[in-house]
Amino acid sequence: QVHLVESGGGLVQAGGSLRLSCAASGGSSSTFASAWFRQAPGKEREFVAVISRSGGNINYAESVKGRFTISWDNAENTVYLQMNRLKPEDTAVYYCAADSVYSLGLYYIEDKYEYWGQGTQVTVSS
Repeated sequence: QVHLVESGGGLVQAGGSLRLSCAASGGSSSTFASAWFRQAPGKEREFVAVISRSGGNINYAESVKGRFTISWDNAENTVYLQMNRLKPEDTAVYYCAADSVYSLGLYYIEDKYEYWGQGTQVTVSS
C-alpha cells in the first residue's frame, strides 16, 4: 500500500513562491505516475500537473503553465511542485496522487489515480 504525505504549503503573498513535496512510502517503487490536483473552496478538485517516473512525460494545466514545475526525485521517493509567481486564484488545498500507470491523454482525470495524500493548504494573499 502506497502512502503519500504532502508538505510545504502555507501562506504567501501574490508573486511569491512555494515548493510542495509529496513523500511516498510503502511500495512506492510500483508507481509510475505522480500528479498534483487542487481544490479551492466551493469548487471541484482540478488537475494541476503530472509527471512520469522517468520524467519523460510531463503535463500541466493551462492555468499554471510557465509558473509551476513538477519534478520527481527517485532517490528520495519524493515528487515536488515548485510554484512561482503565485496568484490569489492559486489558493486551494493541494493533493498529491499516484498510480502504477501513466494514463496518456487521461492524466487529468482523478479516477486514474489509486493513491492520494491528505492535502496541504496553500493560501495566496493579494
